Amino acid sequence: MTTSNVIPLDADQPNVLHALTRKRAHIAGQIEHNQLSLRRLIAELDHVDATIRIFNPAVDIGAIRSKPVPPRHAAFKGEVTRVVLDTLRKATAPVTSRDIALTLMRERGLDQNDKTLCVLMVKRVCACLRVQKRKGLIRNVASIGNLQGWEVVP
Repeated sequence: MTTSNVIPLDADQPNVLHALTRKRAHIAGQIEHNQLSLRRLIAELDHVDATIRIFNPAVDIGAIRSKPVPPRHAAFKGEVTRVVLDTLRKATAPVTSRDIALTLMRERGLDQNDKTLCVLMVKRVCACLRVQKRKGLIRNVASIGNLQGWEVVP
């Protein structure tokens, strides 16, 4: 059924209904895609379970805990701290958390135009800055515009 069959010709808000039906179709397509991926993963898991049972029929498959999926764009341990401190050490003036996040993204080869990813990286940088401030390695200084500036403690 096409959207023209779903939306009556005399509808009060045809543009809104048209946009909503397109959005619904998009979400339904994502659900179908994810269901196919899930079925594939379940089949792969069944094959691995069967192979494990070949080598050890007495194994309790249910006792094998699942491994958590790492967060999106996870950094190596200490990588964010290293970039934050290096950026602050090289800076000649106070630096904002956003500027540090952009440096982090550049060094890691991440898309700096991705707004959602940029917000996520700023949050990670801010968390790192709070930890380093508590350790006494850095301090916040007079704001730059309406943003907080940061510098290394001399």
